[in-house]
Amino acid sequence: MPGIDKQILAQDGTDLFNRTSVYNVRKRTLPANKIRGVNLGSQFIFEPWIGQSEWSATGCAGQQSEFDCVSAVGQATANSNFQAHWARWITQDDINLMKSYSLNTIRVPVGYWMKEDLVYTDSEHFPQGGFDALKRVCGMASDAGLYIILDMHGAPGAQVAQNSFTGQFAPTPGFYVDYQYDRATNFLGWLTTQIHSNAEFRNVGMLEVVNEPERSTSSAPGLVSTFYPNAFSAIRQAESAAGVPASSALHIQVMNSAWGPGDPTTSLSADDRSVAAFDNHRYLKWDTSVAVDKNSYLSNSCSYNAVSSSNENPTIVGEFSISPPDNVESTSEWATSNANLEFYQKWFAAQTKGYEKAAGWVFWTWKAQLGDYRWSYKDAVAAGVIPANLDDIYNVDVCLGTELYSN
Repeated sequence: MPGIDKQILAQDGTDLFNRTSVYNVRKRTLPANKIRGVNLGSQFIFEPWIGQSEWSATGCAGQQSEFDCVSAVGQATANSNFQAHWARWITQDDINLMKSYSLNTIRVPVGYWMKEDLVYTDSEHFPQGGFDALKRVCGMASDAGLYIILDMHGAPGAQVAQNSFTGQFAPTPGFYVDYQYDRATNFLGWLTTQIHSNAEFRNVGMLEVVNEPERSTSSAPGLVSTFYPNAFSAIRQAESAAGVPASSALHIQVMNSAWGPGDPTTSLSADDRSVAAFDNHRYLKWDTSVAVDKNSYLSNSCSYNAVSSSNENPTIVGEFSISPPDNVESTSEWATSNANLEFYQKWFAAQTKGYEKAAGWVFWTWKAQLGDYRWSYKDAVAAGVIPANLDDIYNVDVCLGTELYSN
């Protein structure tokens, strides 16, 4: 982990995990070496709901996924359009702003089709050339001193149905068969080799083997028993072949047992477990077990334990937002009005304080075109909801045993 297993430095020598190198004054004792990050949503796997204007500018208006867009406009046109998108969605200015906002980590969703010889060109349609764009983004982030988590967000065959975060809008999930697992481990081994062979990836410290798979064992046969140990093996074999010392080995991340399906460590060896990291996604927006009122949201966030099991350390909350359920998000009690600004400040602080009891957090997402800061970290800082100096979350009057919220 950054600041523990490995020091992460910017080109100028700044260590973003050592707060005294960023801020001269520390107001109180703060948890050290915590992940504080943002997801680069829609950079390499576009989710149209995040940015309809950008989706249209990429030539994809009316399409449900990258697969559908490439099928509709043709490979050559799509390649040109996506090259332009990759160059303008996350820029050097974005990376500079992240650093100025005291963030120290980015999580980058990618698809298996970045290894282009894995793609069945007669039946699979994805933009080409993304790997060079990934190198560019990771190079900028490494220069800035940001820690980097790469995440296979798009798995062969799609790990869930009808969701654009997989890169396609498949009618059924097709990932959970041996030949698709083999394609995925091929991709992960190849990506590991690239990480250790290119200076742009020098701050990549973690590789997540698949994002948000099906949550029940019956829906994801072989995921825990076959794919997870094979994925660990592929990554370790690639590192062994490259002569990577243990001190530079990647952490390998899986979704935790709270997500499912089951205990992800069941079929992992002791050596695998020693380098495993865990991902917990936390969206109260879709959690029907929590009453939809402000005090319940704050109380639940303050008391929430992100670590599902003593075997699951380190755990990072790799996705969360401050968006309430769809049916209330535009009501006067929940809208992004000045009257609710204090609540959203407290809710962000309550969540992140809790997640820093574990290994830290990564907000979904860095930017969006929704006109809604609850999904856009960049907009939330501009609105005064998230402090530019993240240590200030520990000065917010929440999770202190006092009255949570009144309005």
